[in-house]
Amino acid sequence: MDQAEFKVFSLLYREAYSRCFGLTLAQPVSETEGKLFSQQILDQSGLTIGWRSLKNYSLFVLSAKTKENPSIASMDTLARYVLKAPYTNEIDRKDNESHHPYWYMYREKHLAVAIAPPITKKVNFLVMGGVGLLLIIMVAYIWYQRSSKIAFTDQFTELSEKGLQQRNWAVLNKDSLYWAKRTENPNNLTLFTLPGDNWPDDTNKAEIKNLLIRRLPEGCFTTELQMEDFIPAGEWQQAGLLLLEDTTLNGPGIRISLAYNNFFGGFKKPDEILVQAISVPGNGGKPEEFVHNTVLTIDSVTDKRILQSNLKQTALRVEKKGNHYRLLYSGGADPNGAFKELVSKKFDLKPRYIAIFALKGRVEKTPVVPVKIKQFMLKSIACE
Repeated sequence: MDQAEFKVFSLLYREAYSRCFGLTLAQPVSETEGKLFSQQILDQSGLTIGWRSLKNYSLFVLSAKTKENPSIASMDTLARYVLKAPYTNEIDRKDNESHHPYWYMYREKHLAVAIAPPITKKVNFLVMGGVGLLLIIMVAYIWYQRSSKIAFTDQFTELSEKGLQQRNWAVLNKDSLYWAKRTENPNNLTLFTLPGDNWPDDTNKAEIKNLLIRRLPEGCFTTELQMEDFIPAGEWQQAGLLLLEDTTLNGPGIRISLAYNNFFGGFKKPDEILVQAISVPGNGGKPEEFVHNTVLTIDSVTDKRILQSNLKQTALRVEKKGNHYRLLYSGGADPNGAFKELVSKKFDLKPRYIAIFALKGRVEKTPVVPVKIKQFMLKSIACE
């Protein structure tokens, strides 16, 4: 690959990365990012690039020192993904498009810039060079601002696989039976409290089914999840938000959820519905519960209508500024109810992903129930 083609490939890879994660490429792709990237390309194009190749390409693009020679087929797949080409498969491409038209289309479009001839006159060169540098700085700044700053709201009125992917959502550990039921409540995303957990366990791996995940913006942000009519009523039944450093669920993270609790270490207390937040240090470390806010106790509610009214609307909010996290809760019959601060605390956590989840832990007797997700919001904020 000559220098001009490298520049085109570098631009193509960065554009594909930005489309997948909504961010500019600033550091090498990790294994978990590579797997997510590979899955997105497969879902959108029907073609495969291995996660190891995508990881190596990121090193190649960022340093240009590693020895890498992307195949034309891989470059064509990336170009198809970036250009939103029609869905295909390897057999059909081999039969009908073995000349890899999308790579050459992308290459020809951008090659002229990569091989622009030098200006021979010194004065013109300096002037044009200065103007060119200024333009590059301006474009880079605008590109960075647009790609690194996010103002995103999803009301989940459109829940097709393609629509979710276009809005930069990915689904991990998909349970086909229950994922197919995500549309059963109009204008809501419906998740289910399936078996699984990210709480460390000696005999079970960390896994949450139908984990809806997306990349976080760089810097500071605020995020909010709104749920409707969710009344947890069984041991470990809960739904909420996860902040994660990686997508394996084995790394550091924070979980905030509306949950059911009937365990009090041998003491006799009434069952409760609470907002709980835990921090997980990763690598099998012991979690810390740092928020235990009782919303109501079950024996205090004699009228089911009161219970339903108090849990008609639930909103969870997380604000991050540097390593300072502020967690808030709002609940009740009024969808515009005020938020209450639960905690303001510092954590040595660098989350790269946020996920919406529902689970019932590893308790077989706890029933699977639906959770209606009404709205999700994610917005970059000033760090000052």
